[in-house]
Amino acid sequence: MISRHMLTRLTALATTLAIFLWGTLALASPKTVILATTTSTQDSGLLDVLVPQFEKESGLQVKTISVGSGQAMKMGEKGEADVLLVHSPDAEKKFMADGFGASRRLVMHNDFIILGPAADPAKVKGASAADAMKRIAQSGAIFASRGDNSGTHAKEKGLWKAAAINPEGQKWYQQTGLGMGQTLNVAAEKKGYVLTDRATYLALKKNLGLEILVEGDGKLLNVYHVLEINAAKWPKVNATGGKAFADFMVAKKTQETIGRFGVEKFGAPLFFPDAGKKPESLGL
Repeated sequence: MISRHMLTRLTALATTLAIFLWGTLALASPKTVILATTTSTQDSGLLDVLVPQFEKESGLQVKTISVGSGQAMKMGEKGEADVLLVHSPDAEKKFMADGFGASRRLVMHNDFIILGPAADPAKVKGASAADAMKRIAQSGAIFASRGDNSGTHAKEKGLWKAAAINPEGQKWYQQTGLGMGQTLNVAAEKKGYVLTDRATYLALKKNLGLEILVEGDGKLLNVYHVLEINAAKWPKVNATGGKAFADFMVAKKTQETIGRFGVEKFGAPLFFPDAGKKPESLGL
C-alpha cells in the first residue's frame, strides 16, 4: 500500500514531468497554447466546457496544466506557460510588478467556504472565518490544508494570520501537498475541517459527507484573473496564443457561458462573470 507521503511525492513528480513535456510541446508548435491554471477550474469542470469552445473558435490546441496558483505563476516566471488563469491576487500583483506578465484581466469570482463534519466538534457553524479558524485550533480538531502555495493555501494562511494562529507543526494541522479535490477527500476521510472554493465542493460534494459550516464572510471572496506572459522577457512563449486565450476568457460569449455554468446541475452558478468590472466593485 502506498503511503500518503509517497503519494504526495509521486503526484509532485508527475506534475513536474507533465510541465516539462507540455512545455516542450509548446515551444515546438505555435498552434499549441500552454495554460497553467488552478486545480479548482479543472476539478469544477469549467475547463471541460471552455477549452473545447476556445479550440473550436481559434483553431489552437490548449495544453492545460492544473496546479496551484503559486506553481502556475512559477511556471510563468520561467516562461514555461503562455497564459495563466489563477486566483491569488497579492501574488498576481507581485508577478506583474516584477515584469513577468504582459497583462492581467479580471475574469470571474466565487467564494471560499469552510467545510467540516456535521457533528462540528469545533463549533464553528455560523462563525466568522477568522473566529472559525481560532476555534478549530483551540479544539485540536483535524484541519486538512493543501500546503501547496496555491491560491486556496494563500487564502488559508491569511485567515490563520487574522486569527493570530500559527498552525505549523501542530499535530491537528495536516498538509496534504495535493490539489483541492484530493484534499477534500482527505478531510472527508479524517472527518476534519477544510477550506475550499465553493465550485469544487459542489462538483464533488456527493461523495464527501462534509457540510458547509462557514460562508458569506467578505474575507472569503475568491477572485480569478487571466494573465498573459511577457514575451519581452520570454521570447519563446506563444504570446499570440496566450493573448487569444486571455481575450477569449473576457469575451461576452465566454462570460455568459461562465455565468450559466453549474445552473442546470446545481441550481446556481459556480462562478460569477466579472470581465470589465472595476476591481473596487469586488473589494479588491
